[in-house]
Amino acid sequence: MTDAVAAPARRRGRRRAPRRRATFGSVLGELLLTAGVVVLLYVAWQMWIGDVILSAAANDRGQAISREWAKEPAPSLPAIAPGTGTATVPAWYEPPVMTPPQNGVPWGAQMHVPRWGSDYNVQIAGGVTRPDTLDHGWIGVYPNSGMPGQVGNFTMAAHRTTWGKPFNQLDKLHVGDAIVIETPQGWYTYRFRTLEYVTPQSVDVLFSVPQEPGVADGGRYITLTACSPLYSLAERIVAYGVFDSFQPRALGAPASLKAVG
Repeated sequence: MTDAVAAPARRRGRRRAPRRRATFGSVLGELLLTAGVVVLLYVAWQMWIGDVILSAAANDRGQAISREWAKEPAPSLPAIAPGTGTATVPAWYEPPVMTPPQNGVPWGAQMHVPRWGSDYNVQIAGGVTRPDTLDHGWIGVYPNSGMPGQVGNFTMAAHRTTWGKPFNQLDKLHVGDAIVIETPQGWYTYRFRTLEYVTPQSVDVLFSVPQEPGVADGGRYITLTACSPLYSLAERIVAYGVFDSFQPRALGAPASLKAVG
């Protein structure tokens, strides 16, 4: 047989492999695989990538507000607080009394924590519910909280993960670290003292004297709360501090804002 005759015969002898038909199971498997990838990407966004972006944006907003306050005329100096200015107790000015914040509304106050970076500058708002306050990346003030610098307990909450995670580094505070509340009037400085873990039902950490029901007011405290451990609602991490001083804006930024090593 010649090559010219054999070639058509060989072509006729070749059979194409049958195409695999898509089955319900294979289609479902591909859809589930795609859905899994989408979910993983969403989780990565929520837990890591989005937090980095939202945290940077929150700090940028806070710094912009600080710059605007710095441009405004400084309020007149308040009186020196009674009982200060002795040989052992440094003098500080009487802290202005702030009006309690409205739920879900930025307060005209923000928090600096040098231990968490020189750029840390987060807005404070009223309330501690997720939709109204915390999921905006703000630090929330508990209802019935004491006010900054005043006798009583200034109590706040924020996310430790997601939505910019303002309190992510709560467990990294050192004794004596500054927690500074900035307002148009000046800066209220607190000093961190201790950390503990409690159950979600332990509302006594919010008392005027933390965990001391019925004890008369006398000290000036700050209490910061967040969920613990990370990515869990099982417990609460609580950081306590005590009031140190108030620095009027007319005197410039306080030394407590300096970066720590």
